[in-house]
Amino acid sequence: MTFASRITRMPRPFAAEPADDARAALPWADGPVAELLAGTAGCSPYLRGLMGHEGDWLQGALDDPEAAIATLFADLRAAPLDHVALDLRQAKRRVALLTALADLGGVWPLETVTGTLSDFADLACTRALRAALMAEVKRGKLPGLTEDHLDTAGGMVVLAMGKMGAGELNYSSDIDLICLFDESRFDRDDFHEARAGFIRATRRMAATLGDQTGEGYVFRTDLRLRPDPAVTPVCMGMEAAERYYESLGRTWERAAYIKARPCAGDLDAGQRFLSDLRPFVWRRHLDFAAIQDAHDMRLRIRAHKGLGGAISLAGHNMKLGRGGIREIEFFTQTRQIIAGGRDPDLRVRGTVPGLTVLAEKGWLPDAVAQELSQHYRSHREVEHRLQMIHDQQTHDLPDKPEDFARLACLMDVDEAKWRHDLIERLNAVHELTEGFFASDSSPAPEPTPLENSEVIARWPRYPALRSDRAVEIFKRLRPEILCRLERAAKPEEALLAFDGFLAGLPAGVQLFSLFEANHQLIDLLVDITSVSPDLARHLSQNSRVFDAVIGGGFFADWPGADALSEELNAVLAREPDYERKLDTARRWKNEWHFRVGVHLLRGLIDAAEASTQYADLAGVTLGVLWPVVQADFALKHGQAPGRGAIVLGMGSLGAGRLHARSDLDVIVIYDPDGVETSDGARPLQVRVYYARLTQALITALTAPMPQGKLYEVDMRLRPSGNQGPVATSLAAFRAYQSGDAWTWEHLALTRARVMAGPDDLAGDVRAYRAELLAAPRDQDSVLREVATMRARIAGAKGPGAFWDPKLGRGRMQEIELAAQASALLSRAGSMDLAAGLAAAVAQGWLDAESADHLAQTHAFCWSLQVGARLISDSQLDPDKLGAGGCAFLQRVTGQTGMKALADTLNSHTGRAADILDSALPPRGEPE
Repeated sequence: MTFASRITRMPRPFAAEPADDARAALPWADGPVAELLAGTAGCSPYLRGLMGHEGDWLQGALDDPEAAIATLFADLRAAPLDHVALDLRQAKRRVALLTALADLGGVWPLETVTGTLSDFADLACTRALRAALMAEVKRGKLPGLTEDHLDTAGGMVVLAMGKMGAGELNYSSDIDLICLFDESRFDRDDFHEARAGFIRATRRMAATLGDQTGEGYVFRTDLRLRPDPAVTPVCMGMEAAERYYESLGRTWERAAYIKARPCAGDLDAGQRFLSDLRPFVWRRHLDFAAIQDAHDMRLRIRAHKGLGGAISLAGHNMKLGRGGIREIEFFTQTRQIIAGGRDPDLRVRGTVPGLTVLAEKGWLPDAVAQELSQHYRSHREVEHRLQMIHDQQTHDLPDKPEDFARLACLMDVDEAKWRHDLIERLNAVHELTEGFFASDSSPAPEPTPLENSEVIARWPRYPALRSDRAVEIFKRLRPEILCRLERAAKPEEALLAFDGFLAGLPAGVQLFSLFEANHQLIDLLVDITSVSPDLARHLSQNSRVFDAVIGGGFFADWPGADALSEELNAVLAREPDYERKLDTARRWKNEWHFRVGVHLLRGLIDAAEASTQYADLAGVTLGVLWPVVQADFALKHGQAPGRGAIVLGMGSLGAGRLHARSDLDVIVIYDPDGVETSDGARPLQVRVYYARLTQALITALTAPMPQGKLYEVDMRLRPSGNQGPVATSLAAFRAYQSGDAWTWEHLALTRARVMAGPDDLAGDVRAYRAELLAAPRDQDSVLREVATMRARIAGAKGPGAFWDPKLGRGRMQEIELAAQASALLSRAGSMDLAAGLAAAVAQGWLDAESADHLAQTHAFCWSLQVGARLISDSQLDPDKLGAGGCAFLQRVTGQTGMKALADTLNSHTGRAADILDSALPPRGEPE
C-alpha cells in the first residue's frame, strides 16, 4: 500500500499562505499527500521549515516510509564518526518530518510513532557515545582501552529512562539518561583516570545530542535521574550506584527503573546492572506503602507547578495536570510496584502494556484498563500536536483562542466538540485514578466500648507503632479494626487476641498499608484472632502471608499437586542462588499453607479436604526441593553416584493425610550401582556422599531462615531407627526388610509412598515394597503383634489426655494399627484406612458394624486433630481456647456444643477400645 492510500485523517490549514507555499515548494506531491503537506504546513511553522530542508528526501521516503527509516538508520550506523553531530541533526530532521506526517495522516498508530522516535534516540546515543569515547581513547585517557573496545564502550552503558526506556518517546521530548561504567574492568590505580575519561565522554555525548547549532539539535538531554545528581558525577561506577539504591533509594526511583533499559554502550553490562538492581525495584512482598509515596509525589508536583484546582482547558498541562498523562503513568507504575515483586509478568515497561497485564492478572477491572488506555492514547496525540507546532517541549494547552483554533485544525476536529470531549476525558482519568491514591474520605465508624479498654493503652509501646508513618496509617485503621472486633462473639477475647498479634509485629508500615488498601483483610484477621490467639501470634511473625490473599485466586478451588509443582518450579527458577531458593520455597509454602488454614477456618473445606491439601503441599515441596538440594550439593561433591536416591514418605505423609503442624516422616534410599565414589571437585565415598546429601535435605527443610522453616523431619522409621545410617542403600534396605525388620516396620510400609527421586529407582523401590507386602502372613501372629504394640504404647505413653484424639485407648493410633494389620494380611500393599478396616471384615476378625464404627471414630478424631492443630500448638484445652476456638472445633467436628463434643469423643473412643479388645488376642505385658 502507498503512503497516500494509508492516509485516514488530514490536518486543515490554519493559515492559508504557508499551506500554499508548501504546495509550491513541493510540486511533486499530489492528491491526498499534497493535502496532508499543505494542511500540516498551514498549522505548524516547524514542520513547514522541515519540508523546506528535506523536501527532496521526503519525496522518495513517502514511497515506503518504513523502508526509508530503515535505510536512514543503516546509513547512519555505517557513516564515519568525523561528522557525527551534523549527520545526527540531518537524521533528526528527517525522522521528525516523516513521523509527524505519518502520525498526522493516521498512517502509523501511536505505538509506531513513539517506537520510531525511541529507536532513533537509541541510535543517536550510540553514535554520539562512540564518537565521544573514540576521542578519549585516541588521547589515551581511558586506561587499557583501544578502538577495538568501542563496540562495548569500554564497560560504559547508557540507560534510557522514562518514555525513552519504555519505547514511548514523545515528539519533542528530551531524553532522560543515566550513565554508568563497570569499574571492575579497571585496576584500582586506573579507576580515577577511567572515571574522569567517562565523565568527559558523557558530557561530550550530551553536547553532541543537545547543543543547538545552525543545523538544529538532536535531543535535549537530561542526566539528573542519576543517584543524588547534585553531588555525583554525570557518569558513575555501577557499584556506587547500586550501593546508593540499596541504602537510600526512594519509591520514585523504584518506579523510574520500571522503564529503565540499556540503550547504548555495553548493553550486557547494563542488563547485569538492572538484574542486580531487581531486588530494589521489585520487592518480594506486596508493597502497598508505595501508594502513599506515589500520592505524596503527585501532591508535591501539583503544588510545585501550581496545578491544583478544578480542570480548566486554558493552559492546562496535559502531562502533569489533573487527569493528565502522568496520572495514568503513576497509576500504572504504582500498581506494578505493588505486585511486580511477586509476579514477573507485571514487569513491563510500557504504560498501555502495563495496564493490559494488570487487567489480565486481576489487579484492575478490564473496563478500567481499556478506558485508561484509550484516554492515554488520546492524551499522547494531543501532546504530540502541541509539540509539533513549534518543536517545543511543552504540554500546556493554549491560553489564546487563536492558538486553540490552530491546534484544532492540526488535529482536524471540531473545536467546540473537541473541547467538550477533552474535558470529559480529563475528568474521567482523574476520577479513575484519584480514588486509588487519595485516602478514604468515608466517615469513620462510631466509637465502640473497646475504645476504653486498658489493652489499647499499651499499643503505642509496640514495635510496629514506633515510626511516625506507621502511627499515622494505624490511626486511620484503628476505628475500623475496633468496630469489627466489637462484632465478634466475645469482643474482649477478640481484642486480647488482636493485641497478641499487634504486639508480635516487628514493623507496621507495610502491613498497615496493605490493610488500608484492602479492608477485607481486616475481617480475615479478626476471624483468625477470634478463633485462635496462638495463630494470631504466629501470624504476627509471618504477616507476609496476607499477600497471598490479595494476589488473586486465594479463594479458588484447590489446584492440585501437578499445578502446585509447576508453580513452585517456576518460582524457584527465578532465584539466582541456593539460599534464595530455600527462602523463597518457605515463602511459597507459607502462603499456600495459610490458604488451606483460612479455607478451613471459613468453612470452605472440611478437615478431610484440608488434610489432603496439606499433604499435597508437603509432597510438592519435597519433590521440587530434592533436585535443588542435589544440584547445590553436586557443585562441591559431584553428581549423585550410581542411580541416585529417592525420598520415601512414611506415616501420615505416605498416607497423604497431614494437619497444619505435621512433621514429615521420611526414609532416603540410594543405589550406588557399583560406583564407589563421586566425581566432583571434592569427591566422597558413596555412603558418606548420600549421608551428607540427606543431611543437606534435612537442613534445607528445617533450617530457620527469614521466612521460617519448611517442615520438621523425622527419620526414625528408617532401618534400625536412630541407630542406623541416615541414608540406606537399596541392597541394605532389602536385606533389612527381608531378614531383620519387625512386624511393626512392615505395618509402617503399608503407608509408604515415594515422594521424590529418579523414576527408575522409584520403580524398583515400589516393586520391592509390593513384593515384600505380598508375602503370606500368619493372621494370629500379626494380630498378636498388634496387641503387644498396643500394650507397649499404653505402657510408654500412659492413657493419654482426654482431649488428645491421637493417643489413648480407642483413639487414632490404635485404629490405624488395626487398619495397617489388615492391609498387611490382605497382601495387597497400600490401603487407606477405610479399605484396611473393610479387609479386616473379609479376614473375619472384625464384623462390619465394628469396622464401620472404627472408621467413624477415626474420622471424628482426625477432624478434631486437624482443627485443634490448626489453632494451637499445645495440648488441646477448651478452657483456654476461648469462644471462637471452641465454636470452630464444634463446626469442624459437626457438634453443637463442647459438652456434646466431649461426650461424642468419650463414647466413640470407648466403644472403639472395646471393639479392639475383643478383636485382638489378649495383650501381653508391656516390656
